[in-house]
Amino acid sequence: MRLKAELTRREGEVAELLAWGASKKEVAERLFISARTVENTARNIYAKIGIQKATELCVWWFCTKCGVPVDLDPLKRAFIATALLLVMGFHEYNGNNDDNYLLRGARPTTARTTRTLRRAKDENENINPFNNLIA
Repeated sequence: MRLKAELTRREGEVAELLAWGASKKEVAERLFISARTVENTARNIYAKIGIQKATELCVWWFCTKCGVPVDLDPLKRAFIATALLLVMGFHEYNGNNDDNYLLRGARPTTARTTRTLRRAKDENENINPFNNLIA
């Protein structure tokens, strides 16, 4: 992994969005480019950095942009990763999303429907759902 790899402005934008977990389709829509362009740009980014996976891109991006040293011991890395996850989770929890029912105090509701089938005893018997109401 080359930590001092120089990316173009567009490669930096694509790398940042991919590092934060956006799909290639989402990156294309957000940057107003084609998905094929995102794939080619991602391939160039991976070659420049010397990586092969999206998770490695995440590690590279956070190490270079957030000042996280690569040579940290596992305990410090776990602590920093947990802190980043908490910050991201807190940010998502406090977002202005109207669908976020936890902030409004409402609980999600589910509707349960059941269906009852009646079988006719005789082929000539007329099945009327209102038979029970008339009696």
